[in-house]
Amino acid sequence: MKIGLTYDLKEDYLKEGYSVEETAELDTPETVNRIESAINKLGYETERIGNIRSLVGRLNDNARWDMVFNICEGINGTYSRESQVPALLEAYNIAYTFSDPIVLGISLKKDLAKTIVRANGFKTPDFFVIKGPEDVEKIDLPYPLFVKPLAEGSSKGVADKSKVGNKNQLKSASLELLKKFKQPVLVETYCSGREFTAGLIGTGIKAECIGGVEVVLTEKAEKNAYSYKNKTMCEEAVEYKPITDKKLDEEIKKFAVDAWRTLECRDAGRIDIMLDKNGDINFIEVNPLAGLNPNYSDLPIMFSMLGRSYEELIELIVNSALDRVEKR
Repeated sequence: MKIGLTYDLKEDYLKEGYSVEETAELDTPETVNRIESAINKLGYETERIGNIRSLVGRLNDNARWDMVFNICEGINGTYSRESQVPALLEAYNIAYTFSDPIVLGISLKKDLAKTIVRANGFKTPDFFVIKGPEDVEKIDLPYPLFVKPLAEGSSKGVADKSKVGNKNQLKSASLELLKKFKQPVLVETYCSGREFTAGLIGTGIKAECIGGVEVVLTEKAEKNAYSYKNKTMCEEAVEYKPITDKKLDEEIKKFAVDAWRTLECRDAGRIDIMLDKNGDINFIEVNPLAGLNPNYSDLPIMFSMLGRSYEELIELIVNSALDRVEKR
């Protein structure tokens, strides 16, 4: 079996003039090397394809693969960037890893994901979407609030000032985000409790939560949020702690896997969770195309904390996707 590899390298887009922050979600050669090595150890042949432009060229040259291990985050298209490679592969009837284009688009449009999970009985902070400056006056939610870009990842646009305590702060933060990211701004009731991220493996009834970790900010961290700055300096700003409360651990696992199945996510990813002032579990967002850098991405970190190897993580992802290949 031949497995193609699609990916977006930071260095390629930096050369085109994109900024470090704009390429924050994109990958390094190290990540691609580790994924390819892990797949090779499983006995599969691999072929590097690269980004969507390279994929288009290869498809036009009649190249084909039994499956594609896809980690392309995309660079253009507010809600569609993660969906573009999977949609293209579907057009050519080529199987691939991770969620389908619809799920990836819903997950990026965070208000839509929150609407779906809330309709299915999951608790999530009250929210409002600011599409333009005039929308700030329409917000009728109690302070403090939390503001962030509607469709970004890697905590882009999230900082200590994302927590706002009055209308002036809300207006200032929102207008800044609207101008910088050129997309709507999500405003949520601020959750004052502990923060967790839960790792998911598998699809449908085979999906399971491998566990959650608590995200704890150190004294060196930027305050109020698991921010872009804190993620870039995670070794000194963030501690990832196992959940020692057995009851809470089981509740988070059940919440995460149920939400994962509700959104019809596939193969592997993460769900971010916060406790509110009452200690209730709240859905914050889902990442169905989670980072796979072996050193600083949350999902591999969780696997390592559980005493499981990076190679096992890749094997589980491949095997989950292969279930769909066998049904074709």
